[in-house]
Amino acid sequence: MSEGRPRLIAIVGPTASGKSALADEVAARLGSSVVSVDSMQVYRGMDIGTAKEPEEFRSVPLLMVDVADVRSDYSVQVFQRDARACVDTLLEDDKVPVLCGGTGLYLDAVIDEMDFPRGTTNGAVRRKYEEMGRQRGAAALWEMLRQRDARSAELIHPNNVRRVERALELLDEGTSYAKEHEGLKRHIPHYATSIFATVRRREELYKRIDARVDAMMAAGLVDEVKALLYQGLRESTTAAQAIGYKEVVEYLDGHCDFEKCVETIKLRSRRYAKRQLSWIRRDGRAQEVDLDAMTVAEAAEFVIDGFKNDGDE
Repeated sequence: MSEGRPRLIAIVGPTASGKSALADEVAARLGSSVVSVDSMQVYRGMDIGTAKEPEEFRSVPLLMVDVADVRSDYSVQVFQRDARACVDTLLEDDKVPVLCGGTGLYLDAVIDEMDFPRGTTNGAVRRKYEEMGRQRGAAALWEMLRQRDARSAELIHPNNVRRVERALELLDEGTSYAKEHEGLKRHIPHYATSIFATVRRREELYKRIDARVDAMMAAGLVDEVKALLYQGLRESTTAAQAIGYKEVVEYLDGHCDFEKCVETIKLRSRRYAKRQLSWIRRDGRAQEVDLDAMTVAEAAEFVIDGFKNDGDE
């Protein structure tokens, strides 16, 4: 099913690098749609903090956003099913799906052959780690996993609380997430895909991250979080851990002042960008698109030319 010339384009990159604008331009030129592969844009109402462009300002359709209630834990397995349905519909219409996002696992889940680890669940053990996660937070739970099983921790995003809990549970059962994960062979494509990564100089990227956070706060992120709390944000073990939202909740709960909240969001966003870049380099399939050296229009032309030439060798 995946052999031959690529049928999909994926544009990945660290937060605030400009990948969304590039994906929109590419999709517009191809007369297609963008499929978001972002683990947090799936949630309705999480708009400002996820840099979700308002529908009235979108130049092309954006799929796989606003598909889940903020109280739900929208798993990567469900995302895989729903995103592939979007991709298949576009392909049936003879359109080139343009995937865009910075969540590596979610992109891999769509474009690669991935069957996720399943197993029996020990309710008491699961509840123990769920309670730890609520009391100590996602970062502390992930650090516990890293200390016990660094190999498994490397495979799981710190914000993916459910997966971290499952990995700890597997350790208690005498196995490991990494061992089960060996069956998730990345690089065995489900769809032949041309992948491009937006890159910038570190100083420029960090400047853009800081500016984005300031813009989010000015746009009303605090009020957005207040509304989401009313809708049940705390009930989710995934959405509540999103960068920007978690810190604002801490501010609203009185654990820090506003200035500290903003600085923490900037710091964690920069750290997240570093993890995203590490995933891109480790994955090794992406052609780099230097957005410090190219305009969006030039970059779109580069991507489309690369896509058309892929598979000729």
